[in-house]
Amino acid sequence: MAALKILFKRYKLEMLMVLPLIIFILGFTLVPVLQCIYYSFQDPLTGAFPTLDNYRLIVGSRKFGDALKNTVLVTLIGLSLEMSVGMMVALLLTTKSRFRGIFRAITMIPMGVPTIVSGVIMLYIFSSNGYLNEFLYRIGVIKLPIDWAQGGLRTLFMVAIADMWKVTPLVIILLLSGLESIPSSIYEASAIDGATRFQNFFYITLPLIKPFFTIALIMRAIDAFRIFELPMVLAGRNTMFLGTYAYSEYFDYNNIHASGAASTILLLLIAAFVFGYIMMVGSREVEQ
Repeated sequence: MAALKILFKRYKLEMLMVLPLIIFILGFTLVPVLQCIYYSFQDPLTGAFPTLDNYRLIVGSRKFGDALKNTVLVTLIGLSLEMSVGMMVALLLTTKSRFRGIFRAITMIPMGVPTIVSGVIMLYIFSSNGYLNEFLYRIGVIKLPIDWAQGGLRTLFMVAIADMWKVTPLVIILLLSGLESIPSSIYEASAIDGATRFQNFFYITLPLIKPFFTIALIMRAIDAFRIFELPMVLAGRNTMFLGTYAYSEYFDYNNIHASGAASTILLLLIAAFVFGYIMMVGSREVEQ
């Protein structure tokens, strides 16, 4: 007790400055998360705790199965698009040009657009009378407008492309930092040996930026599982994801316990990728 008093007297100002942050984290993050987990293990009728009935209920639900499948598929599709497009753009931004700074600034613009706004922007492209249907009609691919939000694989691609446009700049930043950390002397040596651009890319560039690529992949996977605003704006409740499913159970059906169970499962998925990210960063630091 005496040690705590001495510690408080010595760091009184620092503790007072950190106190608002601690209150914010406890009040708006930790307490709601713990309460959500508690509701997921509580019986909605009797209030008994703990019970797995809520998990049995949603796992046996086709709607939850579709939401989980859609979340995983959009994550896989989105990651494939983001990493491939991000790599191509990052490689283009490393080329020497007097307009390189302008191109880099333009590439970063989507990061500054709020997610809701980016979803509305994508509606101009993917709506029934949007630019994409107009383009496909003019080149003779379709005769009737395509309803991209009707469900199925086309809706997942729509959401994945919208998410790619919004977050690919983050991938570009990470990959670009990796590309610019490669010494130019390595490429000069490979040029002397007669290596082609493809050989440079597969045998020099990719192995050297592997840590940056892996970190970008894990960070985007963590964020992709939390997708909520874009599918809500673009697909509504026609195509459910884990985030929108938990939201629908809470606000549409007032089923707090099922919503808590779905949110807890989503939390576990995100925690698994967070753990993988920490392990990856930690192993990198050990190697260095």
